Amino acid sequence: MSLFSDGRRRELENKARAEGRLPPGQSLTLKWPVLHAGEVPHFDAAKWDFKISGLVDAPLRLSWEEFRGLPQREVTSDFHCVTRWSRLNNQWKGVLFTEVMKLVSVKTGARFALVLAEEGYTANVPLEDLLRPDVLFAFDHDGEPLTAEHGGPVRLIVPQLYAWKSVKWVRGFTLLDHDQLGFWERHGYHEYGDPWKEQRFSSS
Repeated sequence: MSLFSDGRRRELENKARAEGRLPPGQSLTLKWPVLHAGEVPHFDAAKWDFKISGLVDAPLRLSWEEFRGLPQREVTSDFHCVTRWSRLNNQWKGVLFTEVMKLVSVKTGARFALVLAEEGYTANVPLEDLLRPDVLFAFDHDGEPLTAEHGGPVRLIVPQLYAWKSVKWVRGFTLLDHDQLGFWERHGYHEYGDPWKEQRFSSS
């Protein structure tokens, strides 16, 4: 990174701290680092589907064409990685989680979601968090289709939690009446992951 760009980054970082937008222990990046476990999966639109199961009156399965055809919105939000970098003002375009929830009838007692992705990856998120107005299944980032390395063709974005909860290569979710730990949570990460409380790792 050049001295000019590094100086610009520091300027923006100081501004973000002053505005209260940078959580404790985080540093601003103007880039978008690539981090994930395992290999980048191959996308085949003909085989791709999105499934909702668990505490719903009837399980739902959508093809890629059906999922892609749902009403889309644009959302701007910040993105905080547990590895201590933050990227501000990300422009996402995709399907709001609340829009997807309109497709199912939720049973009483549903309080958590186990988010499902390629290769058996999972992450647990309280349903209350997913129902916030800036949570969406994103197809585009900053005006361009999401690359495979960043979770394309579609990635869940949960801005208020650390970025491992913003599941790459998402394929659906299961609604539950209890919290069921996901992949990183079973490997020592915090069960919730609030950046403002630095909930990086489990205390147990």
